[in-house]
Amino acid sequence: MAAQTEQIIAKFHNKGYKATPQRLAICKFVLSRNDHPTTEQVYLQVKRKHPTLSRATVYQTLHLLTDIGVLQELKLNDGVTRYDPKTTPHINIICNGCGTVEDYEAVDVDQFWSKIVEGLGFEPTGQRFDVFRYCDQCKGMTARSKGMTPTPSDSSDTE
Repeated sequence: MAAQTEQIIAKFHNKGYKATPQRLAICKFVLSRNDHPTTEQVYLQVKRKHPTLSRATVYQTLHLLTDIGVLQELKLNDGVTRYDPKTTPHINIICNGCGTVEDYEAVDVDQFWSKIVEGLGFEPTGQRFDVFRYCDQCKGMTARSKGMTPTPSDSSDTE
């Protein structure tokens, strides 16, 4: 993480920003996560160690980290923005119900992306592959709300 921190500090400086302890704490928190945290989640966690942290600092830092290529911003249909520290090609599996996001590492994604870039005729500035579904918990809640009996994989009851 130390080498990565030095690279991030250099990126901050190259853009004319200071690498403050609060910015570095925000960065460290988001980069340590694989659950694609929201701005509010970042704020609440980092504020524990940095009580003077403001939401504005979190918003600005997350946007800066996105701008310098450290994070990928995921704006979802529920209006909540999540942050993904994995910026290389991968697939995001997104639940339509609760909005959880999981990364799926498909072996062929890099090859697929290379072929797409080759055919485009220009260098893309980013990419995003999303697959939507209902997670097991939301699938069970959807079935119950419709008065249906959950399938065995949706229910925690086993006989």
